[in-house]
Formats: sequence, C-alpha cells, structure tokens
Amino acid sequence: MAVRNIITYGNPVLRMKARRIERIDGSIRKLVDDMIDTMQSADGIGLAAPQVAQSIALCIVNMHMITEGEPPKAFLNPEIVAEEGTHIMEEGCLSIPDIREEVTRAETIKIKYRDLDGVEHEEICSQMLARVLQHEVDHINGVLFIDRITPIRRKLLGKKLRAIAAESRSGADVESR
Repeated sequence: MAVRNIITYGNPVLRMKARRIERIDGSIRKLVDDMIDTMQSADGIGLAAPQVAQSIALCIVNMHMITEGEPPKAFLNPEIVAEEGTHIMEEGCLSIPDIREEVTRAETIKIKYRDLDGVEHEEICSQMLARVLQHEVDHINGVLFIDRITPIRRKLLGKKLRAIAAESRSGADVESR
C-alpha cells in the first residue's frame, strides 16, 4: 500500500471518460489499497481513479466519514441509473485545492456497481453518500464539480483555476500528504 500523487486541475486525465474495468486482478486490488491510503492521507471523503492518473471506472468512498465505524468501500464501474430530488451543498475536490462552491445534486440516487469480488450491486443512496458518489462518478466521466456551478461563479474562479492548471502543467501537482 502506498500514497499516490493526486493530480490537479489542468491535467488532461481529469477530463477523460474512464474505461470500464473488465477484469479484477491484483493490480486493481493494489490500486484500491493505494487509493484508500491516498484518500485517508488527504482527509478526503472520496477519490476516483482518474485523480491518481488512472483512467479507469473506479472510486473509493471513506464510509467512516458518513457512518461511523464503516470501512472504506470500492465501487467498480459505478453508474447512476436513477435520481430523485435536489439538494444544494458546498463541495470541494482534492484535485481542485482551496476552492469550494455550492453545487446542486440529486438528493437520492440509485447506483449500480461491482464490488472487488466482481459481484454486481444496485443500491439506493441518499444525502451525503449520494452526493459523494455523484461527485466521484462525475470524475469517471471527465466532469468536475466546477462544471456544475454557474458560468458567473466559474468566471470569478478563473484566476485561481488558471494558477492551479499552471502548477499542474509545470509538474508540481500537489503530493498527497
């Protein structure tokens, strides 16, 4: 297990649609372990594989931050199949440091995914878990939370975003702590 670098805004991997996982092998299991270490080291509630420069459909959720005592959970090939209601809440992202904005998302979702044993699940999630999963599935689809804010807010963040992108291009992506 190891802490990986979290890539930041401006890195093209964050805008790519990730490929589905066809086979669960040792490299996927190692990536999951590394992503859990990385997420926990960065005090994150979720992390998608594209954020550690792996363009595959995989995300991790720090379930303990949602339900005390629950272990981190891996979602392979997650797909939101239904949404209900709306909820506005401030969000941030480990790949867009120091920026937080209010984002409207569905309050309840139905998600389909595979676990690390390859078993397919379909679950209804609400509140914080629904929000985190929507954020992470967006990453898998090349969408960032700043794409879900108003154009005016995005324009106001332009200078900060350009600075983050410039750091990313210079190879100075923030290493997870």
